[in-house]
Formats: sequence, C-alpha cells, structure tokens
Amino acid sequence: MANEEDDPVVQEIDVYLAKSLAEKLYLFQYPVRPASMTYDDIPHLSAKIKPKQQKVELEMAIDTLNPNYCRSKGEQIALNVDGACADESSTYSSKLMDKQTFCSSQSTSNTARYAAALYRQGELHLTPLHGILQLRPSFSYLDKADAKHREREAANEAGDSSQDEAEEDVKQITVRFSRPESEQARQRRVQSYEFLQKKHAEEPWVHLHYYGLRDSRSEHERQYLLCQGSSGVENTELVKSPSEYLMMLMPPSPEEEKDKPVAPSNVLSMAQLRTLPLADQIKILMKNVKVMPFANLMSLLGPSIDSVAVLRGIQKVAMLVQGNWVVKSDILYPKDSSSPHSGVPAEVLCRGRDFVMWKFTQSRWVVRKEVAAVTKLCTEDVKDFLEHMAVVRINKGWEFILPYDGEFIRKHPDVVQRQHMLWTGIQAKLEKVYNLVKENLPKKSDGQSGPAALLSGDQRVQVAKSKAQQNHALLERELQRRKEQLRAPAVLPGVRIKEEPVSEEGEDEEDREAEEDEEPMDTSLGGGLHNRLANGLPSGRAAGGDSFNGHPPPGCASAPVAQELRAFVEATFQRQFVLTLSELKRLFNLHLASLPPGHTLFSGISDRMLQDTVLAAGCKQILVPFPPQTAASPDEQKVFALWESGDMSDQHRQVLLEIFSKNYRVRRNMIQSRLTQECGEDLSKQEVDKVLKDCCVSCGGMWYLKGTVQS
Repeated sequence: MANEEDDPVVQEIDVYLAKSLAEKLYLFQYPVRPASMTYDDIPHLSAKIKPKQQKVELEMAIDTLNPNYCRSKGEQIALNVDGACADESSTYSSKLMDKQTFCSSQSTSNTARYAAALYRQGELHLTPLHGILQLRPSFSYLDKADAKHREREAANEAGDSSQDEAEEDVKQITVRFSRPESEQARQRRVQSYEFLQKKHAEEPWVHLHYYGLRDSRSEHERQYLLCQGSSGVENTELVKSPSEYLMMLMPPSPEEEKDKPVAPSNVLSMAQLRTLPLADQIKILMKNVKVMPFANLMSLLGPSIDSVAVLRGIQKVAMLVQGNWVVKSDILYPKDSSSPHSGVPAEVLCRGRDFVMWKFTQSRWVVRKEVAAVTKLCTEDVKDFLEHMAVVRINKGWEFILPYDGEFIRKHPDVVQRQHMLWTGIQAKLEKVYNLVKENLPKKSDGQSGPAALLSGDQRVQVAKSKAQQNHALLERELQRRKEQLRAPAVLPGVRIKEEPVSEEGEDEEDREAEEDEEPMDTSLGGGLHNRLANGLPSGRAAGGDSFNGHPPPGCASAPVAQELRAFVEATFQRQFVLTLSELKRLFNLHLASLPPGHTLFSGISDRMLQDTVLAAGCKQILVPFPPQTAASPDEQKVFALWESGDMSDQHRQVLLEIFSKNYRVRRNMIQSRLTQECGEDLSKQEVDKVLKDCCVSCGGMWYLKGTVQS
C-alpha cells in the first residue's frame, strides 16, 4: 500500500485500435544519421517492392556539394561501374556517384506484438504493424564494376587470339539424354539454395511513388492512423475481461519465432502443422504416416477439431482397410512422377499399390511373390508398397501392420458402406486390368476383412460359455471328485480362499474361465475349532447336495451374510476404485483373518456370490482386452471398478474406464484428449492426475488399470 501511495495515477488515457492500415503499415528502420539530418530531407529518386518477399529497395540522392563528399572518389567509382562511355543504361549518368541504394531485410518475422502509436488530444491510437524492415546500403554497383572489368579482359584476350586464328579441327561430340527426375531428386532440387534464389529473383518488382513527410497525400494517409468514428466499433478487441487480457499478455504456450535450421524434408513440425487448414493437416499426416487408426488421427489433430469434418477430409486422401485409414496411392505417387527403382510411371505404380491395398481388405496376409506375379512390377517397387502398410513374418508372408479396428466399423456404418462401394469399383477395375478370375477371388460382404485371431471381451465370454457347455460332462466329473474329497474328515488350517483348480489336459483358458464362475471359495476356521467345519459348516452338511461348500442355492443366502459381504465390498471399493478378482479375494482373505471365529461371513462365500455382490454394490466389470500372450490368470483378468461414488470425479472415472474397456494400455496424451473432449476444455491437470492416481498405474511411459500390468 505504501508503494501505491508513493506512485499515484496522474492521468488515464483512452486507448483506441485503428485497423484501416492494419494490413498495409510497414516500419522502415534507416541507418543512423546525424541528428540535424532526417531521411525525409534527402530526395528519394525511386522505390520498388516485392510484396511476397516483403523486400524493398529505395534509391536516394547523395549530396555531391557537401564538403565531406570526395568528388574524385565518386568519379572513380562511376568510371569503374559504367566505363568511359556513358549511355542510358549507365548506373551513374552524371559520371559521378550521385545516388545510393538501400535494400531491406526483415528484422523479425513475428510482428504481432508491435504497433504504431499516435497520441492526439488525450487519446492513444494504435495501429498493428504488418512488417518491420531494416534498410541497409546495397553495394551491387561493385558487382557491376567487377563484371565490366572481366568483360574488358575477355575482350582483350579475344583480340589477341583472333590474330593467330586457324581453322579448328572437327571434334566428335557425345550426346547424352538425362534420366527422368525422381520424386526425391525433385524435392532436393526444390529445397536447394539455388532454386530458392531463382524463385526470389523471378518475382517482379512493383514500382512505388514516394511521398515526403509534408506532402498532402502523406497527411491524408496519416489520418488513417486514427480510429475512425467515435462509436468504438473498431475497439471491440480492446474490451476484454481481466482474465482474457492476462491471457493475451501471457499466453500459455507462446511460440516465439527464432532462427532455426531448416528441418529435413521427412521431419514434420506439429507447431507449424496446426497453422495449416484442416484438409492440409490431414493430407500431410497421412502422407507421412501412411497407415493410421481414426482415433490416433483425432488425437494428433487436437481435441477441438470436429470429428465430422475430419471424416470428410480423411476420405479425400485415404481409403479404409480393416477399419484403419491407408493413404491413397495418388497422394504418394503424383501424376508426373515415376518409380525411383524402375522408372515405371505413377499410373502403373498407383494401380499396383491399389491391388495390394485391396488384397488387405480381403485378408490380413499377403504374399509378395503373388503380388509381383500379378502386377508385373519389380521386387523393389512391390516391397515399397508392402512396407507402407505391412510387416513381414518369417515363413508366413506380410501381415497388415495394424489390428482390425472394429470400434470404428461399428460407430460409422455409413462411412464403411461408402468405402465398400469405392472398393467394389476398384476391384472391378483391377479385374479388368490384371485379368483376375472372379471364381478365385475371396468374397466379402462388407469390403473389410474381419479381425484375425482377435476377439473382444463379449466374444470371449460367448466362446467360453459355448465350450463350457460342450465340456459339461468333464465338469460334472470334476465336481463329483471334489465332493468326495470334502466328505473326508479334515480340519483345514488357517483362513484361505481356495486356489484355481487344476484343469484336465487339453482344457483351454476359456474352459477355466467358465469353470471359475461356478467354483466356490473356501473360508475355513483354524485348528482351534474341532467341530470339523468346511467353509463355516459341519463337514457332513457340507457334503450334502443341497448346499455345496456352504454356498446355498440362489435366493437362499441369509440376509446377515449378504449385508456383511456388501459392507465389506462397498468399504473396499471406496478405498480402491479398481480391483481385480484376484486382489479382491486376497483382501477378503485378510478381512476374514481379522474376524472372530463364528462370524457370519464364515458361512461360505463362493466366487459367484462375491462377484454378484460387487455388481450389486454399484460396480461394473471392465472387459479389459488383455494381449493374447498374457500371463495373467483368469482371476487377474476379471477387473471390477466402482462406477459411481457420489463425488465430482465420477464422470472423469467413467470416461477413463471406457477407454480401458477398449485398450489394454494407453498413453497419457490420449487420456487427456478424451477427457477434455468428453468433459470440456476446463479440465485441470490436478483433476486428471487424481483420476489417474485412483484407477491407474504407470509403467514404461504407458498407463494401465490397477492390477493389469504385467511385469
């Protein structure tokens, strides 16, 4: 407060934003001159500009009558430049260096922070600058003097040789034809310094008329530096809230333009990419990546991009193959290009690559020799096609590089149908060109091959149930064997949850999952009790057929047991939002160990009862798509999560769980993008960190649901 009192506000000035010259106003920075002399006092003989390059040349007169001017030096320079004979093309027609040229260069490429200010009648008027140019003396006349000197020397040598000129012998010459320029060679040539200099030199000069400071036209144009009208229509950009004004002053991620080395042609800058139109962004991304799922494309473009607009744009530059997008052949091979390996024109290359793409719509596997036999292209060209969209497998062939994207197929049936019609037309064209036999072609109803050896969670459950029914007799025998074991008198030590039974030889993972759903869970008392309990019941009763292992038939569970079990489940999931069945059983085992003997929970709890209680407590099972080669047990693959806890993070957690119902592991940027898309852009980093901490663990830069990561 003391500092504010010492520095009071002495005047408040209204600020106006003038836009009349916003796209036309340039600031010229001249070399330093004596304070007594201004550049407006020097006659400007001519001015010209190259608008695209923002390059300006000004020609100004030199005061040859000034006592500081060296006349002999000026005459010598004019003689060196123009020679002894002066004509209309001479640089210095007066045979004296009486003018000087100033050439501009950009002092900064980012002029968004600079403006010209004009203070008048207690008002400050600001006009944004379109460019800032530094003017420096140009010494191009020295190059002309050197050129004249070389011409004179060449003329003298030619005169000497003409005196002894003799008839020259006839010489044999060799004619060579240049090879067709490849696409890579053309790109290198276009990016070369000589080519850029040539393009700059080809831009024509636009001649300007210079008006002095006191000219009436200058005074008229200077009025445009004032905000037109008093209604304040032009000043809407200055009417900002404090938070918006602070954001303008200190943006979250300012991108300062600095002198950076030119990146290689195959390196893509995401910062520069986002400045382009959406169609160009999609085209550049697909041309660089070649094959991409739609979800990855959306994450690269950013959460603010409309998915409908992206769908329209992607169909112009890519084709749908197994639910993924593959860049079109004519994007990679433009019309006038050719193969760098064989010189084959682009039309033939596009046709051969379309055949490879079409083969992948029919199957996940393609054999290179078959493609080469049909397309009649060289091995290098066919290998380039396959490397764009497949990976080689030893003794198998080439497999499509990405898994089948069934989610996109289900969400966008209209796009799939449109792509199917396009592939039907391409197939007809390929049949005609390559003489394909229709009887030998694979038939697909939707134009997209289904996933090979990839099953969703629902499909795996259906397969498990089907196989469990087929092996019903085997399961009955196993069940009978366990009953006989339980009839034998024994006191089970400690409190434990029964482990997974050892399956018969030949029984696969799905059989074990179906069997586990029916397997009870032991909760036996220790050696202090000699009443021969089995899961809390006398062994004789446990051996009965009506209540095996203390698990009564459905609908017969006692209310106290159900209440106690639900209380444990709810308390556990309030502390840990995500648990696998294996971890839940372990925690239940520890809970039982802390209870006194004879507690109601010792009446017998099966896996099915535990899972039903979890689902009834507001939790949901998350069908995490574990990889096929996972070492996780069936209990570890059953993941349950609290769906609604009543706090503010429920929506965030539900979006996160939906992501993991389709992905085994996910990167943080994808989670951040999806949460922002579903919950709004005002989501803070602390909220994202909280939901990740509640439900996930990080390993190797990837995020997994708790309990699912494999070491």
